[in-house]
Amino acid sequence: MISVAAAKKIIAENKLRLPTALLPLKDSLQRMLAEDIHSPVDVPAYPQSSMDGYAFAYTDWQPKKRLTINGEMQAGTRSPFSIGPGQAARIFTGAPLPTGADTVIMQEKVTIQNNELIIDEENLLPGNSVRAKGGAIKAGETALYKNSLLTPGAIGFLAGMGITHVPVFARPKISIIVTGNELQQPGIALGYGEVYESNSFALTAALQQLQITGVQVYSATDELETVQQVLSTALAGSDLVLLTGGVSVGDYDFVVQAAATCGVTQLFHRIKQRPGKPLYFGKKGNQLVVGLPGNPSSVLTCFYEYVLPALQVALPILRVPLTAGYQKPAGLTHFLKGFYNGNTVKPLDAQESYRMSSFAVANCLIQLEEETTICREGEMAEIHLLSF
Repeated sequence: MISVAAAKKIIAENKLRLPTALLPLKDSLQRMLAEDIHSPVDVPAYPQSSMDGYAFAYTDWQPKKRLTINGEMQAGTRSPFSIGPGQAARIFTGAPLPTGADTVIMQEKVTIQNNELIIDEENLLPGNSVRAKGGAIKAGETALYKNSLLTPGAIGFLAGMGITHVPVFARPKISIIVTGNELQQPGIALGYGEVYESNSFALTAALQQLQITGVQVYSATDELETVQQVLSTALAGSDLVLLTGGVSVGDYDFVVQAAATCGVTQLFHRIKQRPGKPLYFGKKGNQLVVGLPGNPSSVLTCFYEYVLPALQVALPILRVPLTAGYQKPAGLTHFLKGFYNGNTVKPLDAQESYRMSSFAVANCLIQLEEETTICREGEMAEIHLLSF
């Protein structure tokens, strides 16, 4: 067995490499940038008022001094104009400042008498209520870096620079192979010794959160020839193949052997962790093969901790206090299902690898290191938020 840190290092060195595509910005939600994006323009492109008020030159102002109002600037105006010494202009939010002005006073802090402006503010500063040219981003500056996830905020940021298309990584083609003689599909009555197959449902849903659809799901009985044949079929059309079950060292666990027969190079097998100790990771050319355990909680834990990084997706990591203590033996890293309330994290009940009730309400995983044996209430713990 290797450590969690060693396994994650191997994953990081063998992330899935995908071709790039140029997409319309409006179609790029949840895609990952394949290149750095630089702003083609200054944003804003001109000094801009952030208030409805009056624009003037700060050097013209003194407390109670009157300024002559000369003109008006609306947002969207196409005709620039200038103000002279001792003058001010009516201005609205988002409008460019007239030439000669560098400061704005909000309309609530002025008095107007005979077309003259009296400013009722003694602590005025130069540049007040003005968005500087390039204040959001300057032309040529890096707006977003390669591997950034295109969220609604990121798309709005890029659109504000006039960007219409973005280079992104193509969606990976992913197959899931569920192995096991005992598996039955939901909706069909269970026979003796059968259990409902749930792993493909959880994995497909997790991939849909990444906007990865069209996932091919296969089934394989616990026979070497069958697992080998199905894996070979899946590899023919996939960038990544996920197998569930059959990855341990039992008499009917054939995933590792089948992968080797299909030309997959093993990069590691078995990690010093709970749940998910028998995890397998292999590579064939640019294709990745991940053998996940069969127990549902182990499957989802390993997906979040290892498959996501292989897809170049990282979970947010925080350190927060525990609301309850926890004991474990030394020698294995533990990933506990937890609930983070914004301040503290609670380890949930039902941590066994076959139980999914805790995962149904968990919003994070709590990582307890190999050497840790006792965690006390109030101690800081590392959590991995299940949001991406």
